[in-house]
Amino acid sequence: MTRLILLDADRAGGPTAPEPRFPAEMIASLRAGGAVIFPTDTLYGLGVDPCSETGLDRLLAAKGRDRGKPIPLLLSEKEQVDRWARHVPAAASRLMDRFWPGALTLVLPADPGVHTAVTGGGDTVGLRVPDHPVPRALAALLSGAVTGTSANRSGNPGAWGSAEEIVREFTGEVDWVLWEGAGNSPGSTVVRMTDDRPVLLREGVLPFRDIVEFLQRG
Repeated sequence: MTRLILLDADRAGGPTAPEPRFPAEMIASLRAGGAVIFPTDTLYGLGVDPCSETGLDRLLAAKGRDRGKPIPLLLSEKEQVDRWARHVPAAASRLMDRFWPGALTLVLPADPGVHTAVTGGGDTVGLRVPDHPVPRALAALLSGAVTGTSANRSGNPGAWGSAEEIVREFTGEVDWVLWEGAGNSPGSTVVRMTDDRPVLLREGVLPFRDIVEFLQRG
């Protein structure tokens, strides 16, 4: 059964919003391998605990996603980066200070302990601190992170116009839907930072030129 929770958009969204409160039952189910759809500062995300193999299997099944494709993580705070990344280049640290919380996903060398379903079998992991209190609070209540892949079937758009649409699409696939209202976004900008040279993987809300210009200023 998929349960819908309607969030107050004025209270739940924005960087100055108060810390959201979730039902204890929901957090317990996520820790046990459950799945939730939730709002972010870009697209709606499909969230599971990235340390839960059961949760990761459910995410891949719900999206129809290839195991060779990595799953980005949303963090509760910047200080969680060292738990997931083996190395943080100096330029990447500068970008975190400038653009986090925000719509920038940094692809960094992965810690060896990160589940292969998250890395897609590779040696990097995508990390972001979103500018929205809901995913940050979810991450803090799990393992410091929550998966942040878009809430859509692989190959389909990740934008939703109503709660009914998203519940109908994922009934039986996820346990919870946190609905804040319709939204549309090109998603976060994804930049590979395995060294101090930024490599654009996907341009989203944040223009890549802003990233390059910032780093060039030294």
